[in-house]
Amino acid sequence: MKIKGSVVLMKKNLFELSDVTASFHDRLDEILGHRVSLQLISAANLDTHENKVHGRHGKPAILDNWTSKTPKTARDATFDVSFDWDKENDGVPGAFIIKNNHHNEFYLKTLTLEDVPGHGRVHFICYSWVYPAKYYKKDRVFFSNQTYIPSKTPPALNYYREEELESLRGTGTGKLEEWDRVYDYDTYNDLSKPDKGAKYTRNILGGTSEYPYPRRGRTGRPRTKTDPRHESRLSILESLKIYVPRDERFSPVKMSDIAAYGLKLIIQFLVPGVKALFDKTFNEFEKIEEIVKLYEGEIKLSDAPVLSSVRDRIPSEMLRELLRTDGEPVLKFPMPQVIKADKSAWRTDEEFAREMLAGINPVVIRRLQKFPEKSKLNPEVQGHKEYNLDGLTVHEAIQNDRLFILDHHDVVMPFLRGINTTATKTYATRTLLFLKEDGTLKPVAIELCLPHPEGDEFENLSTVYTPAEHGAEGTIWQMAKAYVAVNDSGYHQLISHWLLTHAATEPFIIATNRQLSSMHPIYKLLHPHFRDTMNINALARQTLINGGGLLEKTVFPEKFSMDMSVVVYKEWVFTEQALPADLIKRGMAVEDSQSPHGVRLIIEDYPFAVDGLEIWSAIKTWVKDYCSIYYPTDDIIQEDYELQSWWTEVREKGHGDKKDEPWWPKMQTRNELIESCTTIIWLASALHAAVNFGQYPYGGYLPNRPAMSRRFIPVPGTPDYEELETNPEKAFLKTITSQLLSVLGISLVEILSRHSADEVFLGQRDYPEWTTDEEPQKAFERFGSKLKEIESKFEEMNTNGKWRNRVGPVNMPYTLLYPSSEIGLTGKGIPNSVSI
Repeated sequence: MKIKGSVVLMKKNLFELSDVTASFHDRLDEILGHRVSLQLISAANLDTHENKVHGRHGKPAILDNWTSKTPKTARDATFDVSFDWDKENDGVPGAFIIKNNHHNEFYLKTLTLEDVPGHGRVHFICYSWVYPAKYYKKDRVFFSNQTYIPSKTPPALNYYREEELESLRGTGTGKLEEWDRVYDYDTYNDLSKPDKGAKYTRNILGGTSEYPYPRRGRTGRPRTKTDPRHESRLSILESLKIYVPRDERFSPVKMSDIAAYGLKLIIQFLVPGVKALFDKTFNEFEKIEEIVKLYEGEIKLSDAPVLSSVRDRIPSEMLRELLRTDGEPVLKFPMPQVIKADKSAWRTDEEFAREMLAGINPVVIRRLQKFPEKSKLNPEVQGHKEYNLDGLTVHEAIQNDRLFILDHHDVVMPFLRGINTTATKTYATRTLLFLKEDGTLKPVAIELCLPHPEGDEFENLSTVYTPAEHGAEGTIWQMAKAYVAVNDSGYHQLISHWLLTHAATEPFIIATNRQLSSMHPIYKLLHPHFRDTMNINALARQTLINGGGLLEKTVFPEKFSMDMSVVVYKEWVFTEQALPADLIKRGMAVEDSQSPHGVRLIIEDYPFAVDGLEIWSAIKTWVKDYCSIYYPTDDIIQEDYELQSWWTEVREKGHGDKKDEPWWPKMQTRNELIESCTTIIWLASALHAAVNFGQYPYGGYLPNRPAMSRRFIPVPGTPDYEELETNPEKAFLKTITSQLLSVLGISLVEILSRHSADEVFLGQRDYPEWTTDEEPQKAFERFGSKLKEIESKFEEMNTNGKWRNRVGPVNMPYTLLYPSSEIGLTGKGIPNSVSI
């Protein structure tokens, strides 16, 4: 009999434009009889070939009319296909082989079979690039969207299930090409260019006890000539070609967005640079108003004649981010939300403290639980008697859970002597904060620390500043807060953002693809949360976190940046990445069985934690409902060899420098599986959203979140101190990031804070038919409904005047953990994955 079906695919294209060369080759292939064929595999009946037992194969079916279905842009093409099938001997199809005998690859989306005898509709979710068959050692096989743990897999499909995983694991050798589908591990040995000299050489991260680090995806590029421990790097022009498995690459829509954003970054950086040449003081902002002008549409391509000709050479698809609504090309930075309602409220002590609870790095502040706290507070801070604690002593404030600290001292200090030999001049900071009766925080002291000039064997130099509003003391207090922001910005970008979400997630992605079949329930659970992460991480290694990269140019640790993140990874504990555990560790919450989330917050109005716990609980409920369907008892988890291999590889290879730690879950119980999967999803979705998409709303205005500082606090009796007294605004601007690097930094965080046009948010899926099982589908629908309820709750809280920390003096509602969002620069929305 005949089984009719339809194939949906997307032909090769480039940035949504028709690839003329690809179309020509397609036509030639068809003329020469080089076709695309599909061959069904039975899930019910066995066959033996070359001593290999697998499902019976049907006859190959050809995709006809290939060249007549060539969309002019990156739209889907649908092909009708007809299979010869013996319903008695072949049973129900459970997989199919596809062979591409064309010259070019194509993107296969789905195959749908209608009216399969005794079964009905069979759907195959593919979403994969299929290259010409000559590039593959084994046939490309796709499975139906039926979910199976290994022990429940039909015997007819076992061979292909194992063979597919072998292909994805690769051999561990050789240079990987774009058509390779290999997921493998490597250390961060690709950040340097030792052939160019010591200036471009950085430490290899991972593989040693001195520099432990998560693993990244292997590319297999050749080693450098000067030092073969390092992998060679691609040129800037080849950056987009860095290897990741092709199915991990950005979609054409997203790649177009990235190109447009990148073009905007380059021009926005260059135009102010040209204008700066004619300023009175090159590379300096004279007044705060000059910074505000960046957001008021005053910079146009016509302002820089050398760039105006670029306007007519930009493809129209890329201009959408550069055009105003009236069509005039204007290089206008969007107005950061932090100064939309009030241009000066960012300067207040209340806003300074509030952003530790509701800003872009709300994951560091902790409660001060004992005094003195060993190796945490300098004795001078401990002994300071004039803190304004609303009448309480330090001891009473601690006993009443009213004292908190933002402590960057121990992470920054080991590198500070080296950092201050560069263009950066800064301090290691500690900030002491007091919880007022109205639920807001106020800073009561800032400690600025420097290494002793005579050597590390001497005690660090420490100065403590307390709040002041007027005169030189008021300006110095603003500078002290700026140094705190500099420390916090670097810690945020390198650790809270890069290390704890991007880098920490990549090993889970690699292990999942190497050890869990696409039919496995945990693969189906986690896969949406890995979208685009390997690609964005690879681009980061190529252009951002490498030696001399953009991040080193825009954050204060400069060439010590990645080494600083190593210090924190040494203390990284997987189980403490769970939100409730993190809050308890920082003393921001205590266990409470009566609370709906199992913990009680010490600061009731802690927007990140309040919203985060709601999202965490929703994720955990979804994961629990899902895992309980496939693992009703613990023994099924213990006997699932794919699951056990996956977890072993996560520990021993992906986070191999942590393999001997006792805190790893043993993966013997359902509770361990639920908690581990919830944590992985939390890191990749909500935590990343909380520390990423507020970068421009808060940090796009550099005075609020300076990322670098260029000089120390002036000493009385010097010209700089006199300027501080006579022109405090200019003195402040000369201390923080320079003009050109400010514009570069603003441009960079604008890109990082945007949602692309194809973003998929938490509670959504790329495709609705991700499984045939009804119970998981219903559980996922409940998850989506719960997230909508939660978002409505957040919206109500943001309009309730009771919660002062949710809006603050800047009148900026906390929206970073709203699950949904529009595309673009919104300051809200939780994508499923670390996608930018």
